[in-house]
Amino acid sequence: MAQGVEARKLNAYYGKFRAVSEVSFTIEARTVTAFIGPSGCGKSTVLRTLNRMHEVIPGARVDGDVLIDDQDIYAPGVDPVVVRRSVGMVFQRPNPFPTMSIYDNVVAGFTLRSGRVRKAERDQVVERSLRAANLWDEVRDRLHKPGGGLSGGQQQRLCIARAIAVEPEVLLMDEPCSALDPISTLAIEDLIQMLKREYTIVIVTHNMQQAARVSDRTAFFTVSGTGQPGQLVELDDTATIFSTPADRRTEDYISGRFG
Repeated sequence: MAQGVEARKLNAYYGKFRAVSEVSFTIEARTVTAFIGPSGCGKSTVLRTLNRMHEVIPGARVDGDVLIDDQDIYAPGVDPVVVRRSVGMVFQRPNPFPTMSIYDNVVAGFTLRSGRVRKAERDQVVERSLRAANLWDEVRDRLHKPGGGLSGGQQQRLCIARAIAVEPEVLLMDEPCSALDPISTLAIEDLIQMLKREYTIVIVTHNMQQAARVSDRTAFFTVSGTGQPGQLVELDDTATIFSTPADRRTEDYISGRFG
C-alpha cells in the first residue's frame, strides 16, 4: 500500500562535510514528486536518505527525521534492510544482474525476502511485476534468457519490475532516463504515470521538461556556493513551480539564468 513521506530538518553528511542542510517536506501518497536543481545541490543525496542508502557510503550519516507511514525510518532499532524493502530504488543506469535470467532478476529480491516459495507463486510474481513494468509482452517468451541481453530501455523496465516485485510502499528513481534514448525515455515516463496509481514515486531529474511531464509536484534544490550545503528552496505543484514560483532563485534556474 502506497504511503506518504515526510522529512523533518534533514541533514546529510559525507564525513565532516554537510551536503544537505535542514531539508523539510511532505510528499503525498500516490503522487509523483520531481527533485530538480543544479549539479551538486544535494537532490540525489536527499533521495538516498529516503531509504537509508546514503549511510551505505563510508563516513556518511544523517540527522533529522524521515517518516513513512508516520514511522521514523531512522529511529533506534529500525532495520535498514527492512526499510529498503518498503522503499524501492531504481538507479541512473540500468543494473540488472547480467548473468541472471530475466525471470531470476525479477524474483531476486522477492525470494530474499520471502525465503522458499512455491514455483507457482514465483511465476505469479514475475508475471505481475513484468506486466506492471509494461514489459511482459516483450519478454514472455524469453524469461530464461539473460537480463543483460535486453535493450537499455528494457533493462531499466526490468529493474523497475525487480523493485516492485517486493511490493514497496515508495519507489525512488535517480535520473532513470539519463542513459536512455528518447523512445525508451517516453516508455519510462508513460510507465511512471501508470505506477503512481499504486506507488508513491520520487524522481530526480536534470531534465526540466521531464519533470513538467511526469510529476504532480516539484521540489527545487540549490546550493549557494562551492563548499556550501544544498538546500530545498521550495516544493509546490509542478504547474506553479514552472509558471509562478515563489522564489526568484527557482525562476532563474527554470529560465536558464543559472545552473
